[in-house]
Amino acid sequence: MTTPPSAFPDVEALVVDILRADTALTGIHVAVDPPPGFNGTTEAVLVNRRGGAWTGDLHVDMPLIEFEVYGPTKSAAHVLCNKARRVLLAAIGRTYGVNVITDVAEEDGPRWTPDYVYAAANRYVCVIRLSLNVF
Repeated sequence: MTTPPSAFPDVEALVVDILRADTALTGIHVAVDPPPGFNGTTEAVLVNRRGGAWTGDLHVDMPLIEFEVYGPTKSAAHVLCNKARRVLLAAIGRTYGVNVITDVAEEDGPRWTPDYVYAAANRYVCVIRLSLNVF
C-alpha cells in the first residue's frame, strides 16, 4: 500500500473553477464562502469538501463535495442545484493540471433543508463524490 501525498489538490478550488467555467452558471456566485452581506435569499452555490478517502494502491483521492445552493425561492434554488450538479457530473475524464477526474458519482441527491444561519434561506444540498488521480 502506498502512502497518501503530503498535500492533496485543492479540490474545492478545482470544483469552483469547473462550475464557474460553465455558461449555465454565468452571473451566479460560486465560491467556498458566501458573498459579503449574504442572507440566503440570492443565488449562490457554495462548494465544500466534506471528507472522502484516499485509495493508496490506485493513487486516487475520493473527496465528497457538498453543494449548498441558494435561491430567492425554493423552486429557483432547486433549478440552480440541478444546474450545478449537471456541470460537475459531466466533469468525468477531464484533466486539471496533472490531476484527472476518473469518476463522478452522486452520493446524496438534492434535498431541501432549513438553514440555521440564514433564517430566510431557500437551500438545497447535495453531495457528489469525485475520484481524482493524484500524481
